[in-house]
Amino acid sequence: MIKGDFDHMKVPQSVRDWIWCPITITVMAMVAVIFEWPVSAAAPVLITILIIGLSLSINAARKKELELSLSRLRQIIGYFNRRFMGDSSLSIFVIIDSLFRTDNPKLWDWARACDMSHRVFNTWCNSFLDRVESDVWAGRLEGYMSTYLNEIWSMNNHYYEFIEQFYEIGEKIQLPKDTIEQYNRFFMEYNAFVQDFRDCISYFKKNIRTEIEPPSVRFARELVPSDQT
Repeated sequence: MIKGDFDHMKVPQSVRDWIWCPITITVMAMVAVIFEWPVSAAAPVLITILIIGLSLSINAARKKELELSLSRLRQIIGYFNRRFMGDSSLSIFVIIDSLFRTDNPKLWDWARACDMSHRVFNTWCNSFLDRVESDVWAGRLEGYMSTYLNEIWSMNNHYYEFIEQFYEIGEKIQLPKDTIEQYNRFFMEYNAFVQDFRDCISYFKKNIRTEIEPPSVRFARELVPSDQT
């Protein structure tokens, strides 16, 4: 039998955490029968073991859910940082920088103003990711989960403001075709991220206390080139 066959025979962790309880109860019941313990003496012991087992099982299940929630949240934060920040071609700030290729000085002024925000966002996002990783290693889960969720939600909402501003400019001013194409590639991937984030918020609400609702994470809008309108 190969190693993979043994892997399929492994007992799940949740079963291993719980199985001691029925085994202990069975053994204690047998001892009570053999030594003819009165029911009034045996019942409280068996009930106590059952309650302890249930409590430990519930706590283990809750911890597992929190770990899964944290894992999903780390993925959301890491994906946002990797795909939409820094010098990624899908960063809205990199797309805004492409406006320097136009012959509109007003757009240059706005792009320069956004450059400072770009630096702030990069620092914020990197610091946030470092804090999450540090807290994970320290074993701080439940107490920080809602804080993590609130911060990535706030960060994304501020980020979305630049998306909306760029979209409004694109509706009013004819932008270069390659800039529109770059934005629309961003639009497709960002909206996939938003849908995933919404799904995660729905999942988180089962395990942590939060006032954040999935629809509060908004989708970007597609820019249609002027020759197609």
